[in-house]
Amino acid sequence: MKKAQKPAPEKPVDKLTKAEAKAALAELAAEIAHHSQLYYQKDAPEVSDAEYDALVQRNQAIEARFPELRRADSPSEKVGAPAASGFAKVRHSLPMLSLDNAFAEEDVRDFFARVRRFLGLAEDVPVEVMAEPKIDGLSASLRYEDGKFVQGATRGDGTVGEDITPNLRTMDDVPKTLKGAAPPKVFEVRGEVYMRRSDFAKLNERRQAAGEPLFANPRNGAAGSVRQLDPSITASRPLHFFAYSPGEMDRAALGKSQSDFLKKLEARGFAVNPLARLCANVEEALAFHAHIQSQRAELPYDIDGVVYKVDRRDWQERLGMVSRAPRWAIAHKFPAEQAETLLRDIRIQVGRTGALTPVAELEPINVGGVMVARATLHNEDEIARKDVRIGDRVILQRAGDVIPQILAVVEKARPKNSKPYVFPDHCPVCGSLAIREPGEVVRRCTGGLICAAQAVERLRHFVSRNAFDIEGLGDKRVAELLADKLITTPGDIFRLKNHRAALEEREGWGKQSVAKLMEAIEARREISLERFIYALGIPQVGDATARLLARNYGSLARWRQAMQEAQDPESPALQELDSIEGIGPSVAADIIGFFAEPHNLAILRDLEKEVAVEEFVAPAGLAHSKVAGKTVVFTGSLEKMTRPEAKARAETLGAKVAGSVSKNTDYLVVGADPGSKAKKAAELGVTVLDEDSWLKLIGED
Repeated sequence: MKKAQKPAPEKPVDKLTKAEAKAALAELAAEIAHHSQLYYQKDAPEVSDAEYDALVQRNQAIEARFPELRRADSPSEKVGAPAASGFAKVRHSLPMLSLDNAFAEEDVRDFFARVRRFLGLAEDVPVEVMAEPKIDGLSASLRYEDGKFVQGATRGDGTVGEDITPNLRTMDDVPKTLKGAAPPKVFEVRGEVYMRRSDFAKLNERRQAAGEPLFANPRNGAAGSVRQLDPSITASRPLHFFAYSPGEMDRAALGKSQSDFLKKLEARGFAVNPLARLCANVEEALAFHAHIQSQRAELPYDIDGVVYKVDRRDWQERLGMVSRAPRWAIAHKFPAEQAETLLRDIRIQVGRTGALTPVAELEPINVGGVMVARATLHNEDEIARKDVRIGDRVILQRAGDVIPQILAVVEKARPKNSKPYVFPDHCPVCGSLAIREPGEVVRRCTGGLICAAQAVERLRHFVSRNAFDIEGLGDKRVAELLADKLITTPGDIFRLKNHRAALEEREGWGKQSVAKLMEAIEARREISLERFIYALGIPQVGDATARLLARNYGSLARWRQAMQEAQDPESPALQELDSIEGIGPSVAADIIGFFAEPHNLAILRDLEKEVAVEEFVAPAGLAHSKVAGKTVVFTGSLEKMTRPEAKARAETLGAKVAGSVSKNTDYLVVGADPGSKAKKAAELGVTVLDEDSWLKLIGED
C-alpha cells in the first residue's frame, strides 16, 4: 500500500495570502501566549528557546508584510518574569532590557542591515560592534551612589525586580566601593551572576552527600544561590559577576562607546569578560562567533552565544529600543543540542480560552544537562505534518535551559502496529464538542463556563505571576477551591478570609499555610494598572499590550469609560483606541467586546470593592522629559532622522506615539509632504511642530 503523503511544510511568509496570514497570526498568538504562560508563570516550559524565538520571528515577518493584520499580543515584547514574592520589589530607574536572538549568519547580516537602514548610513560607513560572550547566568543590576554600593536587583520583568542587595554584598566580584577618584553621584551597572563549572560540580557533590536535590546546571545553581532569603547561604556558594552594560548614570561615566565603557568598568573595579572583542564589520563578528564556539567547551563557565552591540554610544541612543529589546544589540545563539527518546503518550491540555493543546509525554532523557519529560506538539496540524504517533522514537532539540521541541520521528524504529494519532473532537474535561473555526488552527472546547478546565485556567491566570501574583494559590488549590465553590469569581479570592476557619480544618492546609495565604492575598489589594488589565484575561491582551493600554489611559476609570464609549463605531474613543501604535483592529475588537459583556462589567465592579488599582507610573528616568505622557503623531518625510528613529526616540522619552490625529493628540510633527494629518490637526487645534521645533522641544536641536 502506498504511504499517505504528509502535509506540506510551513508556507513561506512571502507566499501567504492575506487570509492565510490572518490565520497564521491567530495560531502564533495562541501558541506564543501558551508558551509564555508556561515559562513565565508556571516555570514549566515546553519548547526550546530556538523554537520560541522562531515563532516570534515568524509572527514579526508576517506582521511586516501585512501590517494591517498586526496583533498586539506578540511575546517578542516580553522581558523576563515578574519579581518573586519572597523579596522586596525594586523599580528600575531605566528598564532592564532583554535581547533579540539570531541563530544563523543571515540573521546577523540582517541585523547589520537594519542598523544601516534605521540610521540612514551609506554602505561605505563602517558599523563596528563589540562582541561579548553571552554568559548563561542570572542578570542583575548594581546601583552605586557617591561610590558606595547601595542596592542590587534582579531583572524581574524588566521594570520591577527583586531586591537581592544583601546577597550580592557577599560576592567578591561585586565592589563595595568604586575605585578611582571623583566617583559619579549615581553609577548603575548591569551584568551577569554566574557559577564556574568546576565550582558547580563541587556544589552538587556536597548537596548529594547531604541528601539535597541537585541543581540541573550552573545557571540554575547561580540563580538558586542568589535567590536565597538567607544571605549566609549565598555567601557559601562560589558565585562570580561579569559587568557589561550601563543603567542610570551621567554621560561622562558612559563614555563614547561600549568598548570605552568596558574600560571604565575595569577602572572602577569590576570584572569584565576578557574575551570581548571590537569587530570592525559583520565578517569579523561572525569570525569571532565561530572562534568562541570552537573554544566553548574549554571555557570555565557556560555560554550560549555571543552578543553584538553597536559600539558607538550616540548610535545606540539614536537606535533606541522596541518594547522589550534594544535595536542596537542582538544575541547570536549557538546551535541547539539534540537527543532521542520514546514518546509514551499524547495528553490534551485545555486552556482558559478553551484551546486544546497536545503535549507529548516522553521517556525522561538528559538533553544538554537538563532532564526532559515533556514537549509541546502545538496543534493537530503539527502532529499530522510530522506524523507523530504514540510509541514513536523521536528526535528532540534543545537550545537553552528549557524543554525542547520534537524535530522529527525516527521512522525506522516505529512499531509495526503503530496507528496515526486521531485528534479528539470533544473536550477531554467536560465532553463538550471541540470545534475548529474556518481559518483557525486551534480547536476549542465549546463548553465555556461549564468546562471546569476553562474556569480553573481563568482563575489561575488571574493569580499568576504577571497578574496578581498571589503566592499559595497554585493550580491545585485553585481547582480545589473552585470545585467546592469557595471561589467562583476573582473577587471571591479576596473574600476567602470569611472562610478562614473552614480552610484551616481542611486536610493538607493547616493554620500556618492558611495564615500565609491570607497574608499573600492582603498584600495584593493594591496592584498596578498594567497587571490588573493583564489579570482580566481579555483575549489577545498579553502583558505587553496591558502595559500599552495602561500607559495610554493612565487609570482604570478612564480606560473603562473609554472602552465603553468605544462601542459606538463613530465615537472619538474608538478612534483613540485605533490610533494607539501597537493596537490593531482585531485586538481592539476583543477589548471592546470584553466591555460589552455585562458579566465582565459585574466582575470589574466587584473587584473594585476589594482592590485598589494604582494609576500608571512612568519610569523614574523619564521624569525630566518634556514629552513624557504626551501623545505624538509623525507625518511626512523627515530630514534629520528616519521615521522609525523619530518614533523610537519619542517612546524612549515617555511619549505615546499614535498613528492618526485625534482630539487627544498633543503634537503633530510634520516633515515634507505632510498630507491630510496636518489639515486635521489644524481643524482640531493640535499643536503642529516642524522637525527642528520637535528636536528643540526634546533637547536635541
